Amino acid sequence: MRAAGAILMLLMLTGCDESMDKQNRLKTYGEAHLANWPGQGEALPLPAGTVAQGDLERERETAKPPLVSLALLQRGRERYDIYCSACHGLTGAGNGIVVARGFPKPRPFDDPRLMDASAKHFVDVIGRGYGTMYSFSDRVDPKDRWAIAAYIRALQMADNNAAGPK
Repeated sequence: MRAAGAILMLLMLTGCDESMDKQNRLKTYGEAHLANWPGQGEALPLPAGTVAQGDLERERETAKPPLVSLALLQRGRERYDIYCSACHGLTGAGNGIVVARGFPKPRPFDDPRLMDASAKHFVDVIGRGYGTMYSFSDRVDPKDRWAIAAYIRALQMADNNAAGPK
């Protein structure tokens, strides 16, 4: 019985010669070599005017800020702690954990340029990235970007008030 099991196991292992690298497939931008294929490459370019599903709704949500409320600020703090604090720190001073490990220090939120920046600027930076900061558009929904921007404003106001009158 053991010998039969060993032989069966050996036969199963020798049958595992298929590799994903050896499959017949098209390479994304390689030559098509297909009859009646409309383009030169295997990946066809998008038709003019193509809009990804949900893009128009996301643009509408990004265009107009919501009313600031306690719930929005709480959501902003939660999202900020998840996505932003690693670099910007919990207080927005630019002293996050990745900065301590050699990543470039981001500008603190109490910097005069950022104090004068609009909330839309923060929403755009979250969505598109800036400098060494990459885009969070695939991770942070537009409503959450506005919530984070509101929380950043709260951090700026708290820092400004903590410094005392100027």
